[in-house]
Amino acid sequence: MSDGEATPRIVAPSFRPRAHTYPGTPPILLSTASVYPEGVAAAFEIAADLSYDGVELMIWTDPVSQDPRAVERLAERHGVPVTAVHAPCLAVTQRVWGADPVQRLRRTVEVAARFGAGTVVVHPPFRWQRRYASVFADEVARAKEYRGITLPVENMFPVTRGSISTVPYALGHDPTEVGFGAYTLDLSHTAAARVDTLGLMDRMGERLTHLHLTDGSGAAKDEHLVPGRGEQPCAEVCQRLADDGFAGRGGTVALEVSTRRCRTRQERVGLLAESLLFARLHLAPTRHPAPIPSARR
Repeated sequence: MSDGEATPRIVAPSFRPRAHTYPGTPPILLSTASVYPEGVAAAFEIAADLSYDGVELMIWTDPVSQDPRAVERLAERHGVPVTAVHAPCLAVTQRVWGADPVQRLRRTVEVAARFGAGTVVVHPPFRWQRRYASVFADEVARAKEYRGITLPVENMFPVTRGSISTVPYALGHDPTEVGFGAYTLDLSHTAAARVDTLGLMDRMGERLTHLHLTDGSGAAKDEHLVPGRGEQPCAEVCQRLADDGFAGRGGTVALEVSTRRCRTRQERVGLLAESLLFARLHLAPTRHPAPIPSARR
């Protein structure tokens, strides 16, 4: 798709029930990764049933996530927009859409534009991606300049095996050390990295445009717990965002939690409803009570 080609935007059907949001509250999205091992279709269904404001599409090995037309059909069927897209930058997605990480990133931006999504979440390049690392900052800026899409760079964490800990990212796991125009704050990653979460948030400042709301126990692994079930200051992070105009700056929040151990759909929906309730309670302006989200019947 060329830069000049028209990119149709998904418009939610008029019959979609209005999500339980208030003025001043950022859109709350469901990451499609949160329903694994179920697929993208399940994420749209659950997001609609629980009245999430949209989804963050994780592009990875699920074939549906790589098929824009299939995703459009799901969005239209369930009346749930794709508001953010997560680029295929995991270790397991290095061959999704080809081996060239620059082309993968550009294709993700084009897909996001097609959906009308304004955010593409990206990880820093791996150490072995030397050419990509050398042009990464330019590619991030290019997306904003030519497509009007923000690429908030996500904080990561060291990888620990036994007594050995290493940082597999060419630019480090803390993107503020390099400096980018926008950031994603992931609270499971701050837990795994054992960093001062509020200090990192302060360094990101108003360039923090996207939050992966989740939690961690402080173990040296990426846990993606339901917010409030770990040791991260999830409530304080949300309250700070609610107080400093995050929504007014176009900020978005995605629930990215692990439900892979759930034995039933009902159990999975329960965790994702609890996560949404946490977000609604702590991201709502203090002058309004936050309603309890309930599944559509």
